[in-house]
Amino acid sequence: MNATTELIQQHLIDPEICIRCNTCEATCPVGAITHDSRNYVVIADKCNLCMACVPPCPTGSIDNWRSMPKVAAYSIEEQLTWDELPAALTEAELQAAGVSGDASVEPQASVASVSVTPGEGESFNSGAFGATLPPWSAAHPYTNLHGPKAPVTASVVGNVQVNEAGTANETHHIVLDFGSLPFPVLEGQSIGIIPPGVDAQGKPHHARQYSIASPRNGERPGYNNLSLTVKRVVEDHQGKAVLGVASNFLCDMKTGDTVQVIGPFGASFLMPNHPKSNIVMICTGTGSAPMRAMTEWRRRLRASGKFEGGKLMLFFGARTQEELPYFGPLQKLPKDFIDTNFAFSRTPGQPKRYVQDLMRERSADVSALLKDPNTYFYVCGLKGMEEGVVMALRDIANDAGLGWDNVAPALKREGRLHLETY
Repeated sequence: MNATTELIQQHLIDPEICIRCNTCEATCPVGAITHDSRNYVVIADKCNLCMACVPPCPTGSIDNWRSMPKVAAYSIEEQLTWDELPAALTEAELQAAGVSGDASVEPQASVASVSVTPGEGESFNSGAFGATLPPWSAAHPYTNLHGPKAPVTASVVGNVQVNEAGTANETHHIVLDFGSLPFPVLEGQSIGIIPPGVDAQGKPHHARQYSIASPRNGERPGYNNLSLTVKRVVEDHQGKAVLGVASNFLCDMKTGDTVQVIGPFGASFLMPNHPKSNIVMICTGTGSAPMRAMTEWRRRLRASGKFEGGKLMLFFGARTQEELPYFGPLQKLPKDFIDTNFAFSRTPGQPKRYVQDLMRERSADVSALLKDPNTYFYVCGLKGMEEGVVMALRDIANDAGLGWDNVAPALKREGRLHLETY
């Protein structure tokens, strides 16, 4: 082989600790990440080492590199079969492949080099506007305390449906207790659930990620527990009938059953804690989980008289009112505590309305909050909502004379716009 064989630093994802949350693929600005039913992989000849995918990864599985001869780079097909990362090539193996001299190559680009403003002729990349830093006043999160090789056991102490019985998109509120094992979490974090059994290839199921729906002191204050919001998956995004392995397992659990848990994950989608901080929450379906956690923590602080909070504003979407999780409890919250706005896209006899439509209708209030440096925006739900929401923020900012080109970098830099879509 030619002694001048080009050496690359190939970007790889560790399948052992990846929780398949789709953050990397959603964040990548050049479409260099793809996946199948088991693994997420990086396409070597597309990856430009921009590093945009590294900070948002909740587990660190994305931060792996191998010095490889370019002609021998691991293919997509190879990576999709991996259960663990291959060992790095030794100096002798690299030299045998025709690489000479220093075999160390470091990625040169950084996340700061990724533009958040599309250029002329480029499509609108909503993911580029999301912050990877937490709010400055967020509490310190603990992450990756328990990995896939050493999950912990939690017991189910509650499981109740939180939308109307008999409706599509059956959604459950599930409470897990960790007993005497410390499992500290914050609002906005998530955990991984490992379903029992094996997949079609006879391999153990990988973990599925779920956002935590309870505040930092638990679903039941003073107890070592947390809650999840889980939709029973009975079809894929194309409408094809399929039973979600983890969601059906969780929704069918009874009090006293146990489940294997890993995590917690997440170090940026965290709520601010300083006085007068405002929170704008935009979500659909089970994307309400972190919003419920933040709202409940603020409600408890307000009840105790220990926090002088700013405004809470919620834009919550579902196909129908009957499918909307937590609709009843939300209606009972004081109006001077939270400004709730509901959008339903499939109400018979009514025009379709989405969360971005409500945001535009409330543009005067949203623009006032955009002006306030103490305002933090959180978006959570299906990936399809993200672009419409960010474009609505852009248009509201521009119409108010704020200039999205000025607002967007500040929101990103200061950890004030967080996107968590799937």
